[in-house]
Amino acid sequence: MNAVTTPEREAAAAAVSPPAFFSCRNLHAFYGQSYVVQGVGFDVHEGEIVALLGRNGAGKTSTLRTIARLADPQLRSGEVWLAGQALHPLAAWQAARLGVGLVPEDRRIIGGLTVEENLQLARIEPPRGWSLERIYSHFPRLAERRRQEAVTLSGGEQQMLAVARALAREVKLLLLDEPYEGLAPVIVQEIEKILQEIKALGLTTIIVEQNAIAALHLANRAVILDMGEVVFDGTARDVIDNAELRHQYLAI
Repeated sequence: MNAVTTPEREAAAAAVSPPAFFSCRNLHAFYGQSYVVQGVGFDVHEGEIVALLGRNGAGKTSTLRTIARLADPQLRSGEVWLAGQALHPLAAWQAARLGVGLVPEDRRIIGGLTVEENLQLARIEPPRGWSLERIYSHFPRLAERRRQEAVTLSGGEQQMLAVARALAREVKLLLLDEPYEGLAPVIVQEIEKILQEIKALGLTTIIVEQNAIAALHLANRAVILDMGEVVFDGTARDVIDNAELRHQYLAI
């Protein structure tokens, strides 16, 4: 009988080793006929923040939406796992009940409702996450505007509300899509402070952000996409220190 080769041993070990807290494997997803996610796979360990980076059109938001199990893009093949549970067979609402909290780029603030009503709506049924008191302690500006119609908030305040609304559910994996998009630098600093607090709490997070340097300073690790594929998976410091890598894939 032939001896098992080293690569075969490694493959066998990988097959039986416990999965990471979050894993996506060989994701292939489409918008209609447009092939937008082309075999993406990476892990996120519990309590870790991963920056999912790349140029415009690299597939970052599409990957995030695929992980959250939104209908678009359509997942044709691949697997998504969170805390040992398979998400890939599920709809978005089922993934949300299992702990996936997506903060979309457009924030999806509900018109006609106050700040507090937006938060209460997120907590309308189990599993519930942060209480209103806890939310207001971390987001004092929202406490000040709790009776204000939410769509009249500033862009930065709406972003705070979108993050707080996700936390109002029981979140195991927080997905942030462009949290700094369109915000003034002083407001970006406020959002960064809030995200640093979330990091200190140990909430597992994937952040998609065009402001790559800001995301890298927040993150533990970075995954870089190009044309729907993973081209780098390593520490955030590795990206910060590698000017050639940043120029080639992030244009910075």
